[in-house]
Amino acid sequence: MEGTIWALKDVSFQIEPGEIVGIIGRNGAGKSTLLKILSRITEPTEGYAEINGRVGTLLEVGTGFHPELTGRENIYLNGAILGMKKAEVVRKFDEIVSFAEIEKFIDTPVKRYSSGMYMRLAFAVAAHLDPEILIVDEVLAVGDAAFQKKCLGKMGDVAKQGQTVLFVSHNMAAIQALCETGIVLERGTIATLGSIAEVVYAYQNSLGNFSSASIQGIRGVKVLATRLTSDSGAQGFTSQSSLIVEMDFYTEIKLPSCFLNLHVEDVEGRSLIHSRTDQFGANPTFDPGIHRVKVEIPRLGLRAGVYTLWFRLYVDCNEVSERADSERLMLEVHGPQTSGLLDVPCRWSWDRSELASPIS
Repeated sequence: MEGTIWALKDVSFQIEPGEIVGIIGRNGAGKSTLLKILSRITEPTEGYAEINGRVGTLLEVGTGFHPELTGRENIYLNGAILGMKKAEVVRKFDEIVSFAEIEKFIDTPVKRYSSGMYMRLAFAVAAHLDPEILIVDEVLAVGDAAFQKKCLGKMGDVAKQGQTVLFVSHNMAAIQALCETGIVLERGTIATLGSIAEVVYAYQNSLGNFSSASIQGIRGVKVLATRLTSDSGAQGFTSQSSLIVEMDFYTEIKLPSCFLNLHVEDVEGRSLIHSRTDQFGANPTFDPGIHRVKVEIPRLGLRAGVYTLWFRLYVDCNEVSERADSERLMLEVHGPQTSGLLDVPCRWSWDRSELASPIS
């Protein structure tokens, strides 16, 4: 029908057992609708969703809970909904309550729980009752930072056991840390489907975060190309890799007293590397023609993840600083997922102290 707005349209994909898939997109892109269809909460107007396996869902705070029942009763109720035997729920019960950290309130009706307590119990139930497929929407934002970290760790454990995880979040750091592949939804359709690095980059690019910046204010200057390589010739990078960044540009005019910046940011827009030629006492002059600028970083030192980098050329003309930006490139760093942003070399040492013992 003309004028009909589809929450989802022509969305088709297949997820294999054991995959960890991130689903990202702007508000209203159709993420929650997709998960509701996969969870059998909503029937699609057209098409179908085929799921093989027991599904644990956490789409909205308290989904599947009865407000008049206690936390204890809701755990058993959810187990029954999932088709589990009472003995199976009993075996998992203490672990669920301990994870949710609500021991004192387990026999209180959940209608008296705060939203945080509700969410803690809902996630604990969804993640611990042995789902073969765990579907989680952006509900972790309800919890505090410590509990969010705990939930992400649990989802990682679930995935390591061979279960399938579908995770919707606007937290790109969490998506990168947990997921292997991803889907970007845009206006109800699949915009990008591929590795998590590809989809995070595509999503950030759609928001303008990674968009190629246009030349600003320098007439007669055109950035031709920007490249990433390693001195070993490798196309994949780890924290131990070197990084060589090159930019070619053309200028019709002489550019006096220039300085160049190299910027590297993470997906949250935090500046991690910012190197300037004038910090090293260099303010090059460029005559008309084609020039190549190169920066070498002997050891990258970035943790596994997706980053963006670009050059910025400044030139002082008539006491006015003008600039031109190169295109922005995606830098994907491979390696084990660890905490922190940087992999900085540290030297540890210890020895027996000669100080007097504080214990008499």
